[in-house]
Amino acid sequence: MIRKFSVLYVGQIELDNIGRDGTPADQRRYGNEPMVEAYRSMVDVARVMDDEGYYCLWTAEHHFQREGYEVFPNLILLNTWLATQTERLKLGCAFNVLPTWHPIRLAEDFAVADIVTGGRVVFGIGRGYQTREVESLGAPLLDQDANRELFEEGLELLRKAFDEESFSHHGKRFQVPAPVEFRGKPLTEVTLVPRPVNRPVEIWQAVSSGRSVGFMAREGIHGMVTLTGEALLDEWIHLYQAEAAAAGRELELGEGLCWGVAVYLAESDDEAIRRMEPYHDERYKWFEPFGIVRYTDTEGRPWGSPGAPSGSPSLRDGVAQKAWLCGTPQSVIETIREIEARYPGLDQLMIHLPEGMPPREFMEQLRLFARDVMPAFEVRGLPAQV
Repeated sequence: MIRKFSVLYVGQIELDNIGRDGTPADQRRYGNEPMVEAYRSMVDVARVMDDEGYYCLWTAEHHFQREGYEVFPNLILLNTWLATQTERLKLGCAFNVLPTWHPIRLAEDFAVADIVTGGRVVFGIGRGYQTREVESLGAPLLDQDANRELFEEGLELLRKAFDEESFSHHGKRFQVPAPVEFRGKPLTEVTLVPRPVNRPVEIWQAVSSGRSVGFMAREGIHGMVTLTGEALLDEWIHLYQAEAAAAGRELELGEGLCWGVAVYLAESDDEAIRRMEPYHDERYKWFEPFGIVRYTDTEGRPWGSPGAPSGSPSLRDGVAQKAWLCGTPQSVIETIREIEARYPGLDQLMIHLPEGMPPREFMEQLRLFARDVMPAFEVRGLPAQV
């Protein structure tokens, strides 16, 4: 039952000349001041969410993006600061790119954030998908097997650091502790100082394929399914439940997952689509070359696979697949209720701030959504955000 309403803000600046026929994504280049302005906008968005009763603001780690689409390189630092600007809002990491971190440094940084924010920072990890970032920071990505191996060993070491009073790890990539003497004695174990106080640490990861779903379900990692067509959404939700059961964890259908969509509210469906369309098209100018179009065709084939459509989708494609919700508050409520009825364990809906939408317009949409949509999901007099 959906009771938590969140937002994903990947960190785009206020872009100019947007839309399908606007400035090509690769031709964008901005100076430092617009990048800095994104941090001021972030505070405004966070405060609106805090005031309106939203659950969590998720942000994304990226590097070197002079194009202005994703300009937040350190989520734990950012979210620790945002906690000082808000009162109740959770602040999620979507996601710390684990292969580019030493797992111990990441564990230490998160532990500090967990302590000083009273548990308001939510931990998330990812493998990365942009070669400019991951390879430049010294981790493999072109070699997907090496990337996955590094990620999985990093996760194993992270969990030891979080969960064990003292630990050691001797793997292919990491040796902790190093084989040295300390104060005249062989060093055989270490302790993370400090450790998070809110344990076990809730870990989130993006769902991008059936393979990732299986890994996450077996490992007890929560999954975020974002801007994904309803056929793939359904496939992955059922797979997550089945894989969790095979690992001995019985879950309600949808439990452990977050459903992410883009939303635009207006007086009519056509008006909402008209207003959202340039933002939708700007998103896929940037993301489609990375292969991030998670729709299927009428035969169930994923977008971009042999025989299926390829290239940038239209907004009406996204609306038809229930990845983009554009319309009146009542029509949006009906779509959310339809998804909620299919997956009784699903408790969190996340709204994506689409690339190109000015923060002022998005904040107005957040207020409208809080006023006209969220009250429909309050449960027996209890507030939606529990």
